[in-house]
Amino acid sequence: MSLLLRFLQGVERLGNKLPHPFWLFTMMAGLVIALSAVLSAIGVSAVSPVDGKTIQVKSLLSAEGVQAIIGDAVDNFAAFPPLALIIVVMLGVSVAEHSGLLSAMLRGSVTRVPAKYLTFVVALVGISGSVASDAAYVVLIPLGAMVFKAVGRSPVLGLVVAFGSISAGYNASLLLTPTDAILAGLTTTAAHLIDPNYTVTPLANYYFSIGSAIFLAFVITLITELVLTKRTAGMATDSDGGPDQQLGEMRLTAAERRGLRNAGLTLLALVAVLVAVLVPSGSPFRGEDGDVLGSPIITGVAYVLGFAFLITGAVYGRSTGSIGRAAEIPGAMAKGVVDLAPVVVLFFAASQFLAYFKWTHIGEIIAIHGAAMLQAANVHPLVLFLGVIALVTCINLVITSGSAQWALVGPILVPMFMLLSVSPETTQAVFRIADSATNLISPMSPYFAMALGLLQRYRKEAGIGTLMSLTIPISFAVLVSWTLFFIAWWALGVPLGPGAPVR
Repeated sequence: MSLLLRFLQGVERLGNKLPHPFWLFTMMAGLVIALSAVLSAIGVSAVSPVDGKTIQVKSLLSAEGVQAIIGDAVDNFAAFPPLALIIVVMLGVSVAEHSGLLSAMLRGSVTRVPAKYLTFVVALVGISGSVASDAAYVVLIPLGAMVFKAVGRSPVLGLVVAFGSISAGYNASLLLTPTDAILAGLTTTAAHLIDPNYTVTPLANYYFSIGSAIFLAFVITLITELVLTKRTAGMATDSDGGPDQQLGEMRLTAAERRGLRNAGLTLLALVAVLVAVLVPSGSPFRGEDGDVLGSPIITGVAYVLGFAFLITGAVYGRSTGSIGRAAEIPGAMAKGVVDLAPVVVLFFAASQFLAYFKWTHIGEIIAIHGAAMLQAANVHPLVLFLGVIALVTCINLVITSGSAQWALVGPILVPMFMLLSVSPETTQAVFRIADSATNLISPMSPYFAMALGLLQRYRKEAGIGTLMSLTIPISFAVLVSWTLFFIAWWALGVPLGPGAPVR
């Protein structure tokens, strides 16, 4: 444990020396500018296996390149796929959050669960909690401690189960989440280096995400009951108020229960309407040639998701009184956009970097030569998947932002794997595993510090080592089991999501 702690302390020191992701992308963009001039001067090129044409590196330090840097800067940003997707989704999510719907959903999911199912339910709710973004951490971690304490179990155990589930299972969920929209947009951008017409939708990994959520909830439950329960058995906790008093503040009121019922009925009605308009073979809501998967409801699922959050949030708010007038809804939507400001700033730098990378053809050439090298070495796809998981897992210890990581490695991995006949949806699914499993042991995660602070409410002498000793088993179990789960899924040829290639 001491060796591991020293390693993680080193990771923390290294991570603290890294610049903000905005500056990291800015420096990467500068590197692409300089590299493009050098590679263009020496005539670096590759032959496209798609159409047999020779692709040469284009210099950004040319008249045409300067136009791409300055003249196209606004277009680069405006056309960045994840930008519009996440804003559209968050316009609805912010209404659901402002009204109190997301908090009530999380609290209502676990406060009335029978004790024998408590661990599994907290784990499953935590894994799916990414739909509520930061609210999942703020609400569910202390709630996990309270409900465990209320049934006579260690509050430390409940806290760790909640924190571990949200963090390690962040990219798995029973519901579509804003992360699905962000990753889909970035993957689409990366895929365009090979196929300009390729589109990855937010539903691309939905089947895999649902299966993963249920599977990981079982894994975390087993680790909790077989390992962590013994670890916390002799761990004395400090008194911090009666469990009933604390838990009472988290239980749903009659108004909140009524609001959840009305919001649920509204969601069911919305789903029924969507199904009804898709049933007729000649429905205008179907895609070309009557294809359901080509329906604008599927291709525009980000809008549908945002609308679902908006309408259910508005109904909940109206039922509970948290939203009194329709005039309050635009204000709640605007709050969501304001909260996205840090993401928008990051996306500006990322969009320029990716635009330069695409314009110079450096990404395509690296992908072509890399794929050729791997084909010559006859490397099995499973070995490639394991290599990606190892790479991203290490990056995740230092850069905890999933979108920042995928924006960095996606433009290389996605096109390279496409040339090896691995679909972008599959590459994205592999990334999801590595981007999640080590979240809860990364000292760079702000929620690690938050979880430690909450842990110290129940055990004042607890330190980083205490929390690490409780979270490492979950992190390791999730990383190994989820990898094996993906390999089995891939080997069986089960589709990752609606319309996604089998492999």
